[in-house]
Amino acid sequence: MKKTLLLCALATLGLGGCEKFLEEQPADFVASENFYRNEGDAVAALNGVFSTMQPQVYFGRTVWLITELPTDLVRVGSATDERALLSRFAYNATLTEISNWWTSSYRLINRANDVIEKVPGISMDEAKRNNLVGNARFLRAMAYFDLVRCFGDVPLRLTSVRSPNEELRQARTPLAQVYEQIILDLQFAEANCLPENLIPAGEKGRVSSGAAAALLAKAYRTRATTSAQQAEDNQKALEACNRVIASNRYSLLPTYGDVFLPDRENGPEHIFSVQFDLPPNTGNIIVRQFLPTQLQGLGSFTVEDAFAASYATTDVRRAWNISNVAGSTTLPRFYFNKFRDDRRAGNDSRANWLVTRYADVLLLRSEILNELNPAGTDKYININQVRLRAGLAALPTTPTTREAFVDLLLRERAWELCIEGHRWYDLVRLGRLLQVRKPAAIQPNAVDPKYLLFPIPQSELLLNPNVTQNPGH
Repeated sequence: MKKTLLLCALATLGLGGCEKFLEEQPADFVASENFYRNEGDAVAALNGVFSTMQPQVYFGRTVWLITELPTDLVRVGSATDERALLSRFAYNATLTEISNWWTSSYRLINRANDVIEKVPGISMDEAKRNNLVGNARFLRAMAYFDLVRCFGDVPLRLTSVRSPNEELRQARTPLAQVYEQIILDLQFAEANCLPENLIPAGEKGRVSSGAAAALLAKAYRTRATTSAQQAEDNQKALEACNRVIASNRYSLLPTYGDVFLPDRENGPEHIFSVQFDLPPNTGNIIVRQFLPTQLQGLGSFTVEDAFAASYATTDVRRAWNISNVAGSTTLPRFYFNKFRDDRRAGNDSRANWLVTRYADVLLLRSEILNELNPAGTDKYININQVRLRAGLAALPTTPTTREAFVDLLLRERAWELCIEGHRWYDLVRLGRLLQVRKPAAIQPNAVDPKYLLFPIPQSELLLNPNVTQNPGH
């Protein structure tokens, strides 16, 4: 019997090896009932969960196509391919990359579910066992958080696939219920994962308690902007940010560009990153995709001219993030040069994908304080920390309206976090996506409200009659 793409994602059971702590050959989930016998098996299985994030159809490429192209920062050279459709707000449910995002997310969820179910039954040190389960619950929460932000209600599955014949044609679970599970998973991860300073050097890239708190803060803050909002969401988001900051385990690197150098990966500003390395490990193609052809890149994406012009001339981030296309006198004139690797090997680089870093937490805290007390001036403290590192003057701490500060904050997040997978989420969360405008030749009309959510993949709908499409798609 045909199953949904969700089912295909959940039933994809083979695993592959990867770098650093992932070098140990992971388990084959086909025989998972007989596999989970000891601590080594548990570690190998968790490695298999982490390995699902590295393919190009997930954090190796699809993540920045989904989260950055349908925004105001990036332009696609083609006018007709799938990436152009994303960039021009002209995509529909048949788009391959939307299907990739959905399927890869559920593949990660399935492998995480297997670890969450099976590892507690292993006889081993309790703290180590809970740390492994906490890592898996963080990854499950991260995947569901991406899914609910992109698609709204999604099927919530908390058990792994046990048989190819298992019936999994599940209806969409209400948003509120999915958020509750995300928050429960992140709370468990924060309580049981190791603090950053206790993660062994060879295991950098594992989930820390700080990473769980940082993602929990974003989850609370985002839920506060949805129909599932709870009265204390913004306050709880603030408390989670405060725990990250008060831990004193993270800090802004003195030099902005050092954040993105592979030789300085997993440093004090990096809270959680998807790990990449050169072959025979899995490399990240982001460097080549953003470089122009003159620099042996693919020339796939360029910078919207208005965004390049928005930086202050004294902002050190512009000089790092954006470079001129040599000899170009017509638009677009600039390319993103943010992720770099002087040892890039063809398509592959060592550049990690930064899920969250300390600057994101600081800017999020300013956002939350603006929600809790728009007339207050303490909301300027953290945004000014980020600006000062960039070589800019601090914003004056004068009272302002909520909406005016949101505009300030969105500009700051764009300058600081461009092409790091935040922009589409930021625009939706802060109510600005429908105001995005690119040049008329690229985007002649205002953004249709239907694009506040992505369409459920058409192939999923065809194979699962219990899943309904998002309005307008």
